[in-house]
Amino acid sequence: MRLAALALLLLAAVLGGAFAAPLASPVGNPKALAVETDGTGRGDPEFVRGVALGLFATDRRWDYGPLVDEIRARGATDVLVVVNAYQSNRFSSDIALEAGRSPSNATVARTLRQVKKAGMRAALMPVVRLSERAPHEWRGLIAPADGLDAWFEAYRRFVLPLAHLAGEAGVERFIAGSELSSLERYEDHWRELFAELRDAFSGTLTYSANWDHADAVPFWDALDEVGLTAYFPLITEEGEPKPASADTLAGAWQTPRATIEALAKRVGKPVLITEIGYASRSLAAGRPWDDATEAAVDLGLQQALYRGFCDAFAQTPSIGGFYVWNWFGVGGPRDRGFTPRGKPAASELAKCFARPWPAPADAGNRS
Repeated sequence: MRLAALALLLLAAVLGGAFAAPLASPVGNPKALAVETDGTGRGDPEFVRGVALGLFATDRRWDYGPLVDEIRARGATDVLVVVNAYQSNRFSSDIALEAGRSPSNATVARTLRQVKKAGMRAALMPVVRLSERAPHEWRGLIAPADGLDAWFEAYRRFVLPLAHLAGEAGVERFIAGSELSSLERYEDHWRELFAELRDAFSGTLTYSANWDHADAVPFWDALDEVGLTAYFPLITEEGEPKPASADTLAGAWQTPRATIEALAKRVGKPVLITEIGYASRSLAAGRPWDDATEAAVDLGLQQALYRGFCDAFAQTPSIGGFYVWNWFGVGGPRDRGFTPRGKPAASELAKCFARPWPAPADAGNRS
Protein backbone atom coordinates (compact mmCIF):
# COMPACT_ATOMS: atom_id res chain seq x y z
CA MET A 1 0.00 0.00 0.00
CA ARG A 2 2.86 2.36 0.77
CA LEU A 3 4.40 1.89 -2.69
CA ALA A 4 1.00 2.30 -4.30
CA ALA A 5 0.39 5.54 -2.42
CA LEU A 6 3.80 6.88 -3.38
CA ALA A 7 3.12 6.03 -7.00
CA LEU A 8 -0.19 7.86 -6.72
CA LEU A 9 1.52 10.97 -5.42
CA LEU A 10 4.17 10.81 -8.15
CA LEU A 11 1.35 10.70 -10.67
CA ALA A 12 -0.24 13.66 -8.89
CA ALA A 13 2.93 15.69 -9.28
CA VAL A 14 3.14 14.88 -12.99
CA LEU A 15 -0.52 15.55 -13.63
CA GLY A 16 -0.43 18.66 -11.49
CA GLY A 17 1.80 20.45 -13.99
CA ALA A 18 -0.52 19.55 -16.82
CA PHE A 19 -3.58 20.77 -14.92
CA ALA A 20 -1.93 23.95 -13.69
CA ALA A 21 -0.96 25.38 -17.06
CA PRO A 22 -4.40 26.06 -18.58
CA LEU A 23 -5.76 27.41 -15.32
CA ALA A 24 -2.83 29.58 -14.31
CA SER A 25 -3.60 32.85 -12.63
CA PRO A 26 -2.63 36.09 -14.35
CA VAL A 27 -0.95 37.14 -11.13
CA GLY A 28 2.33 35.61 -12.30
CA ASN A 29 4.75 36.89 -9.70
CA PRO A 30 3.51 35.55 -6.34
CA LYS A 31 4.64 38.72 -4.59
CA ALA A 32 2.29 40.71 -6.81
CA LEU A 33 -0.70 39.14 -5.09
CA ALA A 34 -0.56 41.42 -2.06
CA VAL A 35 -0.34 44.47 -4.32
CA GLU A 36 -3.23 43.37 -6.51
CA THR A 37 -5.53 42.75 -3.56
CA ASP A 38 -4.75 46.08 -1.94
CA GLY A 39 -7.42 48.50 -3.15
CA THR A 40 -7.35 47.59 -6.83
CA GLY A 41 -10.68 45.85 -7.31
CA ARG A 42 -10.06 42.55 -5.52
CA GLY A 43 -11.83 43.67 -2.35
CA ASP A 44 -10.55 43.55 1.22
CA PRO A 45 -6.93 42.30 1.18
CA GLU A 46 -7.44 40.73 4.62
CA PHE A 47 -10.33 38.57 3.40
CA VAL A 48 -9.25 34.92 3.35
CA ARG A 49 -9.62 33.29 -0.06
CA GLY A 50 -7.97 30.09 0.99
CA VAL A 51 -7.38 26.45 0.15
CA ALA A 52 -6.65 23.64 2.60
CA LEU A 53 -3.66 21.44 1.84
CA GLY A 54 -3.60 18.16 3.73
CA LEU A 55 -0.14 16.74 4.34
CA PHE A 56 -1.43 13.22 3.79
CA ALA A 57 1.31 11.53 1.71
CA THR A 58 2.63 8.20 2.94
CA ASP A 59 6.18 9.57 2.68
CA ARG A 60 6.71 11.77 5.76
CA ARG A 61 9.26 13.81 3.79
CA TRP A 62 7.07 14.40 0.74
CA ASP A 63 7.59 17.78 -0.93
CA TYR A 64 4.27 19.60 -1.28
CA GLY A 65 5.82 22.57 -3.10
CA PRO A 66 4.23 21.76 -6.48
CA LEU A 67 0.78 21.68 -4.87
CA VAL A 68 1.47 25.02 -3.17
CA ASP A 69 2.35 26.47 -6.56
CA GLU A 70 -0.89 25.14 -8.05
CA ILE A 71 -2.91 26.77 -5.29
CA ARG A 72 -1.13 30.08 -5.84
CA ALA A 73 -1.81 29.84 -9.56
CA ARG A 74 -5.55 29.80 -8.86
CA GLY A 75 -5.30 33.15 -7.09
CA ALA A 76 -5.67 32.03 -3.48
CA THR A 77 -4.45 34.37 -0.76
CA ASP A 78 -4.15 31.78 2.01
CA VAL A 79 -3.28 28.12 2.55
CA LEU A 80 -4.46 26.02 5.49
CA VAL A 81 -1.85 23.33 6.15
CA VAL A 82 -3.46 20.28 7.79
CA VAL A 83 -1.63 17.74 9.97
CA ASN A 84 -3.30 14.48 11.01
CA ALA A 85 -2.63 12.52 14.18
CA TYR A 86 -4.40 9.28 15.07
CA GLN A 87 -5.95 7.58 18.06
CA SER A 88 -6.96 3.92 18.03
CA ASN A 89 -10.71 4.44 18.35
CA ARG A 90 -13.17 6.91 19.77
CA PHE A 91 -12.71 5.57 23.31
CA SER A 92 -8.91 5.79 23.41
CA SER A 93 -6.45 8.55 24.33
CA ASP A 94 -3.38 7.37 22.43
CA ILE A 95 -3.12 10.36 20.09
CA ALA A 96 0.10 10.24 18.08
CA LEU A 97 1.68 11.16 14.78
CA GLU A 98 2.05 8.01 12.70
CA ALA A 99 4.66 7.22 10.08
CA GLY A 100 2.96 6.67 6.76
CA ARG A 101 -0.02 8.84 7.73
CA SER A 102 1.47 11.96 9.34
CA PRO A 103 4.18 14.33 8.08
CA SER A 104 7.45 15.00 9.87
CA ASN A 105 7.90 18.33 11.64
CA ALA A 106 10.53 19.19 9.04
CA THR A 107 7.97 18.63 6.27
CA VAL A 108 5.43 20.83 8.03
CA ALA A 109 7.98 23.62 8.48
CA ARG A 110 9.13 23.36 4.85
CA THR A 111 5.56 23.51 3.55
CA LEU A 112 4.79 26.59 5.64
CA ARG A 113 7.92 28.26 4.24
CA GLN A 114 6.84 27.36 0.72
CA VAL A 115 3.43 28.94 1.30
CA LYS A 116 5.03 32.15 2.54
CA LYS A 117 7.58 32.20 -0.28
CA ALA A 118 4.72 31.87 -2.78
CA GLY A 119 3.26 35.13 -1.45
CA MET A 120 0.34 33.61 0.47
CA ARG A 121 -0.58 33.62 4.14
CA ALA A 122 -0.24 30.36 6.06
CA ALA A 123 -2.45 28.73 8.67
CA LEU A 124 -1.94 25.45 10.51
CA MET A 125 -4.63 23.03 11.68
CA PRO A 126 -4.03 19.81 13.67
CA VAL A 127 -6.70 17.15 13.20
CA VAL A 128 -7.38 13.97 15.19
CA ARG A 129 -8.55 10.92 13.22
CA LEU A 130 -9.68 7.48 14.32
CA SER A 131 -7.64 4.49 13.15
CA GLU A 132 -10.55 2.13 13.77
CA ARG A 133 -14.16 3.17 13.56
CA ALA A 134 -17.56 1.70 12.96
CA PRO A 135 -19.85 3.17 10.29
CA HIS A 136 -20.87 6.71 11.25
CA GLU A 137 -18.24 6.97 14.00
CA TRP A 138 -15.91 9.96 13.76
CA ARG A 139 -13.90 12.32 15.96
CA GLY A 140 -17.03 14.28 16.89
CA LEU A 141 -18.04 11.30 19.06
CA ILE A 142 -14.79 10.82 21.00
CA ALA A 143 -15.48 9.59 24.56
CA PRO A 144 -12.15 8.69 26.23
CA ALA A 145 -12.55 5.65 28.49
CA ASP A 146 -9.57 6.59 30.67
CA GLY A 147 -10.83 10.08 31.41
CA LEU A 148 -10.68 13.60 30.10
CA ASP A 149 -7.34 14.42 31.70
CA ALA A 150 -5.62 11.60 29.81
CA TRP A 151 -7.14 12.61 26.49
CA PHE A 152 -6.42 16.32 26.83
CA GLU A 153 -2.84 15.61 27.90
CA ALA A 154 -2.32 13.47 24.79
CA TYR A 155 -3.92 16.19 22.68
CA ARG A 156 -1.72 18.82 24.29
CA ARG A 157 1.38 16.80 23.37
CA PHE A 158 0.13 16.79 19.77
CA VAL A 159 -0.79 20.44 19.27
CA LEU A 160 1.68 22.41 21.39
CA PRO A 161 4.78 21.49 19.32
CA LEU A 162 2.86 22.47 16.19
CA ALA A 163 1.93 25.82 17.76
CA HIS A 164 5.60 26.48 18.53
CA LEU A 165 6.48 25.51 14.96
CA ALA A 166 3.78 27.83 13.62
CA GLY A 167 5.10 30.69 15.72
CA GLU A 168 8.65 30.17 14.48
CA ALA A 169 7.42 30.03 10.86
CA GLY A 170 5.48 33.30 11.09
CA VAL A 171 2.14 31.61 10.50
CA GLU A 172 -0.85 33.98 10.64
CA ARG A 173 -3.44 31.59 12.08
CA PHE A 174 -3.47 28.48 14.28
CA ILE A 175 -6.64 26.39 14.49
CA ALA A 176 -6.57 24.72 17.88
CA GLY A 177 -8.95 21.86 17.10
CA SER A 178 -11.32 20.50 14.49
CA GLU A 179 -14.85 19.15 14.95
CA LEU A 180 -14.35 17.64 18.41
CA SER A 181 -18.03 18.12 19.17
CA SER A 182 -18.39 15.67 22.08
CA LEU A 183 -15.49 17.28 23.95
CA GLU A 184 -16.36 20.94 23.46
CA ARG A 185 -18.48 21.18 26.60
CA TYR A 186 -15.42 20.63 28.79
CA GLU A 187 -14.49 24.26 28.51
CA ASP A 188 -12.07 24.38 31.45
CA HIS A 189 -9.79 21.94 29.65
CA TRP A 190 -9.99 23.98 26.46
CA ARG A 191 -9.33 27.29 28.20
CA GLU A 192 -6.21 25.87 29.84
CA LEU A 193 -5.02 24.64 26.47
CA PHE A 194 -5.73 27.98 24.79
CA ALA A 195 -3.67 29.78 27.44
CA GLU A 196 -0.69 27.52 26.67
CA LEU A 197 -1.19 28.00 22.94
CA ARG A 198 -1.18 31.77 23.43
CA ASP A 199 2.26 31.47 25.04
CA ALA A 200 3.53 29.47 22.08
CA PHE A 201 1.81 31.35 19.26
CA SER A 202 1.09 35.07 18.93
CA GLY A 203 -1.05 35.05 15.78
CA THR A 204 -4.79 34.57 15.34
CA LEU A 205 -6.12 31.66 17.39
CA THR A 206 -9.36 29.91 16.50
CA TYR A 207 -11.17 26.58 16.64
CA SER A 208 -13.05 24.75 13.89
CA ALA A 209 -16.54 23.67 14.98
CA ASN A 210 -18.79 21.42 12.97
CA TRP A 211 -21.56 23.19 11.06
CA ASP A 212 -24.33 21.70 13.25
CA HIS A 213 -22.60 22.31 16.60
CA ALA A 214 -20.99 25.75 16.42
CA ASP A 215 -23.74 27.48 18.41
CA ALA A 216 -23.14 25.14 21.36
CA VAL A 217 -19.43 25.89 21.73
CA PRO A 218 -18.95 27.59 25.14
CA PHE A 219 -15.45 29.04 24.70
CA TRP A 220 -15.65 31.39 21.71
CA ASP A 221 -14.85 34.34 23.98
CA ALA A 222 -11.36 32.87 24.57
CA LEU A 223 -10.53 32.93 20.84
CA ASP A 224 -9.97 35.58 18.20
CA GLU A 225 -12.65 34.39 15.80
CA VAL A 226 -15.28 31.72 15.25
CA GLY A 227 -14.18 28.86 13.03
CA LEU A 228 -16.87 26.86 11.27
CA THR A 229 -16.94 23.95 8.84
CA ALA A 230 -19.70 24.71 6.34
CA TYR A 231 -20.97 21.30 5.24
CA PHE A 232 -24.58 22.45 5.35
CA PRO A 233 -26.89 20.20 3.30
CA LEU A 234 -28.38 22.32 0.54
CA ILE A 235 -30.85 19.72 -0.74
CA THR A 236 -33.10 18.05 1.82
CA GLU A 237 -35.41 15.96 -0.34
CA GLU A 238 -34.44 12.51 -1.59
CA GLY A 239 -32.09 12.71 -4.54
CA GLU A 240 -30.63 15.72 -6.29
CA PRO A 241 -32.24 18.21 -8.67
CA LYS A 242 -31.48 17.57 -12.33
CA PRO A 243 -29.72 19.76 -13.13
CA ALA A 244 -28.67 21.47 -9.90
CA SER A 245 -28.10 25.02 -11.11
CA ALA A 246 -25.72 27.39 -9.42
CA ASP A 247 -28.61 29.84 -8.94
CA THR A 248 -30.65 27.20 -7.12
CA LEU A 249 -27.70 26.27 -4.94
CA ALA A 250 -26.93 29.92 -4.15
CA GLY A 251 -30.54 30.37 -3.03
CA ALA A 252 -30.26 27.32 -0.81
CA TRP A 253 -27.59 29.14 1.21
CA GLN A 254 -30.11 31.69 2.51
CA THR A 255 -30.91 29.83 5.73
CA PRO A 256 -27.34 28.65 6.50
CA ARG A 257 -26.03 32.15 5.85
CA ALA A 258 -28.57 33.61 8.28
CA THR A 259 -27.41 31.03 10.86
CA ILE A 260 -23.80 32.11 10.37
CA GLU A 261 -24.68 35.80 10.68
CA ALA A 262 -26.70 35.18 13.84
CA LEU A 263 -23.80 33.28 15.39
CA ALA A 264 -21.36 36.09 14.63
CA LYS A 265 -23.75 38.64 16.14
CA ARG A 266 -24.38 36.58 19.27
CA VAL A 267 -20.73 35.80 19.93
CA GLY A 268 -19.38 39.18 18.85
CA LYS A 269 -16.61 37.60 16.78
CA PRO A 270 -16.01 37.36 13.03
CA VAL A 271 -16.75 33.97 11.45
CA LEU A 272 -14.17 32.19 9.33
CA ILE A 273 -15.27 29.18 7.29
CA THR A 274 -12.46 26.76 8.02
CA GLU A 275 -13.73 24.16 5.55
CA ILE A 276 -16.05 24.43 2.56
CA GLY A 277 -15.85 21.52 0.18
CA TYR A 278 -17.66 19.10 -2.05
CA ALA A 279 -16.73 15.71 -3.39
CA SER A 280 -17.33 15.40 -7.12
CA ARG A 281 -20.25 13.03 -6.56
CA SER A 282 -23.90 13.16 -7.51
CA LEU A 283 -25.02 13.34 -3.83
CA ALA A 284 -22.74 16.22 -2.84
CA ALA A 285 -25.46 18.86 -2.49
CA GLY A 286 -27.38 16.82 0.07
CA ARG A 287 -24.41 15.18 1.80
CA PRO A 288 -21.45 17.54 1.30
CA TRP A 289 -19.42 15.91 4.11
CA ASP A 290 -19.68 12.44 2.55
CA ASP A 291 -16.89 11.04 0.39
CA ALA A 292 -17.56 7.41 1.26
CA THR A 293 -21.08 6.69 -0.04
CA GLU A 294 -21.16 5.13 -3.47
CA ALA A 295 -22.34 7.72 -5.97
CA ALA A 296 -21.58 8.57 -9.57
CA VAL A 297 -18.90 11.05 -10.55
CA ASP A 298 -20.45 14.48 -11.10
CA LEU A 299 -17.88 17.14 -11.94
CA GLY A 300 -20.53 19.61 -13.00
CA LEU A 301 -22.31 19.49 -9.64
CA GLN A 302 -19.06 20.10 -7.76
CA GLN A 303 -18.43 23.14 -9.97
CA ALA A 304 -22.00 24.41 -9.52
CA LEU A 305 -21.77 24.01 -5.74
CA TYR A 306 -18.67 26.19 -5.58
CA ARG A 307 -20.24 28.79 -7.81
CA GLY A 308 -23.39 28.75 -5.69
CA PHE A 309 -21.37 29.27 -2.51
CA CYS A 310 -19.44 32.16 -4.05
CA ASP A 311 -22.60 33.76 -5.43
CA ALA A 312 -24.24 33.51 -2.01
CA PHE A 313 -21.40 35.08 -0.02
CA ALA A 314 -19.41 37.37 -2.33
CA GLN A 315 -21.92 40.22 -2.10
CA THR A 316 -22.46 40.18 1.65
CA PRO A 317 -20.06 40.77 4.56
CA SER A 318 -21.21 37.62 6.39
CA ILE A 319 -17.80 36.00 6.85
CA GLY A 320 -14.14 36.91 7.14
CA GLY A 321 -13.07 34.33 4.61
CA PHE A 322 -13.02 30.66 3.75
CA TYR A 323 -10.75 27.69 3.05
CA VAL A 324 -11.70 25.22 0.34
CA TRP A 325 -11.33 21.55 1.31
CA ASN A 326 -8.95 20.07 0.04
CA TRP A 327 -6.30 20.35 -2.70
CA PHE A 328 -4.44 17.13 -1.85
CA GLY A 329 -5.08 14.22 -4.21
CA VAL A 330 -4.51 13.18 -7.80
CA GLY A 331 -7.81 14.59 -9.04
CA GLY A 332 -8.83 14.48 -12.67
CA PRO A 333 -12.13 13.67 -14.39
CA ARG A 334 -12.50 10.19 -12.85
CA ASP A 335 -11.83 11.24 -9.27
CA ARG A 336 -14.85 11.33 -6.94
CA GLY A 337 -13.03 12.89 -3.99
CA PHE A 338 -12.95 16.42 -2.62
CA THR A 339 -9.93 17.71 -4.49
CA PRO A 340 -10.69 20.23 -7.26
CA ARG A 341 -7.42 19.37 -9.06
CA GLY A 342 -7.86 18.73 -12.75
CA LYS A 343 -11.61 19.34 -12.56
CA PRO A 344 -13.90 22.19 -13.69
CA ALA A 345 -14.13 23.19 -10.02
CA ALA A 346 -10.51 24.41 -10.14
CA SER A 347 -11.27 27.04 -12.76
CA GLU A 348 -14.48 27.95 -10.91
CA LEU A 349 -12.45 28.59 -7.76
CA ALA A 350 -10.03 30.81 -9.68
CA LYS A 351 -13.01 32.94 -10.74
CA CYS A 352 -14.32 32.89 -7.18
CA PHE A 353 -11.03 34.06 -5.67
CA ALA A 354 -10.84 36.91 -8.18
CA ARG A 355 -14.16 38.43 -7.09
CA PRO A 356 -14.21 41.69 -5.10
CA TRP A 357 -14.94 40.12 -1.73
CA PRO A 358 -16.20 42.62 0.87
CA ALA A 359 -14.71 43.26 4.27
CA PRO A 360 -16.64 41.38 6.98
CA ALA A 361 -19.11 43.30 9.10
CA ASP A 362 -17.81 44.47 12.47
CA ALA A 363 -18.74 41.65 14.82
CA GLY A 364 -17.02 43.04 17.88
CA ASN A 365 -13.57 42.65 19.38
CA ARG A 366 -11.32 39.75 18.44
CA SER A 367 -9.65 39.83 21.83
